[in-house]
Amino acid sequence: MGKRLIVNTALMTSASLLMRCIAMGFQGYLSGRIGAAGIGLYQLVMSVELLATTFAVSGIRFAVTRLVSEELGLGRAGGVHGAMVRSVLYALFFGSAAMLLLTRFAEPIGFLWIGDARTVLSLRILAFGLPCLSLSSVLSGYFTACGRIWKPSLVHLVEQCAVVAFVSTFLARADAQDIERSCAAVCAGVTASDILSLALMLCFYVHDRRRHGSHEGTSFDLTGRMLSVALPLAVSAYARSALSTLEHLLVPRGFRKSGLSADAALAGYGIIQGMAMPVLGFPSVLLSSLAENVIPVLTDAQVRGKHDRIRREVRVLLTMSLGFSLIVAAALFVSADFIGGALFSSTEAGKYIRLLAPLVPAMYVDMVVDGCLKGLGQQVWSMGINILDAGLGVLLVYTLLPVGALEAYIGIIYFNELLNLILSAARLRRAVHRER
Repeated sequence: MGKRLIVNTALMTSASLLMRCIAMGFQGYLSGRIGAAGIGLYQLVMSVELLATTFAVSGIRFAVTRLVSEELGLGRAGGVHGAMVRSVLYALFFGSAAMLLLTRFAEPIGFLWIGDARTVLSLRILAFGLPCLSLSSVLSGYFTACGRIWKPSLVHLVEQCAVVAFVSTFLARADAQDIERSCAAVCAGVTASDILSLALMLCFYVHDRRRHGSHEGTSFDLTGRMLSVALPLAVSAYARSALSTLEHLLVPRGFRKSGLSADAALAGYGIIQGMAMPVLGFPSVLLSSLAENVIPVLTDAQVRGKHDRIRREVRVLLTMSLGFSLIVAAALFVSADFIGGALFSSTEAGKYIRLLAPLVPAMYVDMVVDGCLKGLGQQVWSMGINILDAGLGVLLVYTLLPVGALEAYIGIIYFNELLNLILSAARLRRAVHRER
C-alpha cells in the first residue's frame, strides 16, 4: 500500500480507536443511567435521526472527496475552490431543508410513525444539528481528498469528548426515572457537540484553503460532475435509509406481537442494537479507516490509468480485512460474557455478543469492499445493493418477528449482512476486471 494511505489510516485508526473507547465506556454509562428501555427509546429516535441525516448529507461527502481528488490528480488545484463553493451550497440547502422538515413533522412522526409520544422532544432537539452535520461532511471530504486526514480526525475526537461532557451535564439535571427527559438530555448533548464540531472544522478549513487559493485551471463542468455523483448517491441513500428506519421501527412492534410487553420489547431491541452491535463494530476502526482512505487513492489511480496499482491495492485490502476480522470474531466469541458483564452489567448482552460474533468477518470485509467500490466509481451499484438488502430486511422483520421474536431478529441480521457481502464482492470483482 502507498505511504500516504498507510499514514492516513494509522492516524484515523488511532483517533477512531480512542473515540470508540470513549463511546463504549459512555454507552455503558448510559445503559446504567437510563436503563435498557431508555436505550431502546433512544435507538428509535436515532433511527429517525439517521433518516434525516441521510437527507442532509447523503452523497455530498463522497462527491467532495472524488471531485477534489480528481482535480488534484489532474493538476487543477484551482478547481478545488470551485468544487468547495458548489458543495457548500448543496450542503446548506439539504441540511437546512432536513432541519425544517424534522422540526415541522416531529409530532406526527413521534405519535403516528414511531408510536411513542416520548420521542417528539428529542427529535426536535436533534433537528438543529442537521445543517452542522451537512457542512461538516463537506469539510471532512475535502480533508480526506487532500490527504490531511488528521484534521477531521482531531475534530471528531474532540467532538466525542464533548458528547460525553455535554450529555453527562444535561443528564445530571434530568430525572433518571423520566425516560422522555433523559432521552432529550442525551439528544441535546449530541446536538451541542455537532455545533462545536462544525466550528472547529471551519477553523481548520479557513487556515488550509490558502493552499488552493489560485483559480487557474478551474474546470467549468464542476456543477454537473458534482451533481452526477451526489444526486444518485443521495436518492439511493434516501431509499435505503427510509427502508432501514422502517425496519428499526417495526422491530419493537414485531416483538410486542410475539407476546413481549412494550418495555420488554424496547429492552430487547436496546440490548441488540444499543449494546451488542456497538461491541461488534468497535474493533472495525482499522478497516473503517482503510475503507475511507482508499477512496481517494483508488480514484487517483483510476484517473492516472494505473490499473496494476488498483488490483494490488484491492487484493491487499481484502486479505488484510479477512485475516483481521477472523481474529476479532474469535476473540469476541470467547470473551462475550466478560464484555457484557464489564461494560453493561448484563448477561443478556454477553449472550447476544456471542451469537453475533461469527458475523464479524462478513461485516468487516463488506465495509472494505464498499470503500473500494466507491473509489472505482461504482457508488450507484453499491447503494443499489444496500437498497435491496434493506428492502428484504423490512419484509423479513414484518413477517418473521411476530413469530420468532429475538431469535428471528438475529437470523435476519445474519441474512442481510451475508447477502450484502456476496453481492458487493461480485460487483467489485467485475469492476477490478474492467480495469485490466
